[in-house]
Amino acid sequence: MGAKKAKTTQKGEVSVYALNPRLKKAFEATLEPPKGKKTYEISPTKEQKIEILRYMKLTRSIEDRIEQKLYRQGKIVGGVYVGRGQEAISVCTAMHMKKGDVASPTHRDMGIFLVRGVPPRRVIAQYMGRRNGLARGRDGNLHMGYMNIGLISPISHLGFNAPVISGVTLAMKQKGLKNVGFCMNGEGATSRGDWHEGINFCSIHKLPAIFIINNNQFSYSTPTSLSYNAEKLSDRAVGYGIPGETIDGNDVYQMFDSVGRAVKRARDGKGPTIIECITFRMTGHSAHDDAGYVPGKHFEDWKKKDPIERWVKTLKAEKLITDAILKKMDSEINEEIIAAADWGEAQALPEPEECLEDVYYNQESKWFALKEEIKEETDARANNLSRSD
Repeated sequence: MGAKKAKTTQKGEVSVYALNPRLKKAFEATLEPPKGKKTYEISPTKEQKIEILRYMKLTRSIEDRIEQKLYRQGKIVGGVYVGRGQEAISVCTAMHMKKGDVASPTHRDMGIFLVRGVPPRRVIAQYMGRRNGLARGRDGNLHMGYMNIGLISPISHLGFNAPVISGVTLAMKQKGLKNVGFCMNGEGATSRGDWHEGINFCSIHKLPAIFIINNNQFSYSTPTSLSYNAEKLSDRAVGYGIPGETIDGNDVYQMFDSVGRAVKRARDGKGPTIIECITFRMTGHSAHDDAGYVPGKHFEDWKKKDPIERWVKTLKAEKLITDAILKKMDSEINEEIIAAADWGEAQALPEPEECLEDVYYNQESKWFALKEEIKEETDARANNLSRSD
């Protein structure tokens, strides 16, 4: 395929958006919030607004510790993939999860784990390959899940999340449960056949599934202009006969409202919804990727839309937080992450022979004690959240 010729400005400078004009349109359309006070059908309570801020900050802090420090110190086993600049998507989604709900997250959805109650120290132990991590050091660091709180371990071939959630939500419907399944994907996964098959199945059977597309503009190094030709990925919902909408994924109010309405629809037995969240990947594909294929101006532009900074500005305008509250919050988060990193590093690595244990279900497994220990920790953290399970 021949390369597209970049357009030039009157000064002869190459436009950084020439090869991906859709990205410029997305940026300009979501740079400023709607004029005037907008009313949303579903909005977070005052307590939830503070919690959303804290969890977005906690998510960024733990990923910064993992990517910028532990990985570069050679203490992380495997690669590192983070969701910097996309925290509102995973955090706001998880705020709507209740007991019995299930999510199939991606490698950029750390916020879901933290909101659901997974302690940061268990996450860091997982990334360091320790036996007290969620996978007991038996799988790659990002392949962590915990079904006690409805979190399926991320699947590397992300499009396959869709048929997995199809099966999960089919079981929910057959059992008469009022639970919901959340399928998290990037825009790249929407070009896969298994993604389409999963949504089509959910549509036919009106299953309680929500398909959240984290459109961060790049599938590794492939821009959206070379991934699909639709104006909006949510337009594909029409072909399945289900609702779909495209929102600003960096806007907490839009995220909370959109997911909340989709959840209500699913619990009411009205079937699945597609939500495309426009955002930007403020880093390379992974820690070893310098993102040299992304013009620097993209990062400069989208930094203005940082979800955490925007939410801080909003909460200050609503007089819900002060600089003193922010300082205290940042200090507490920093202390927790430092303690988590110290604890994780102090844990033992698994013994080689342990890889042969529990390949099949074993009701006498010695690891049930660890599962109960983690369950107590996650329950305690989740119970402090302002939502009803």
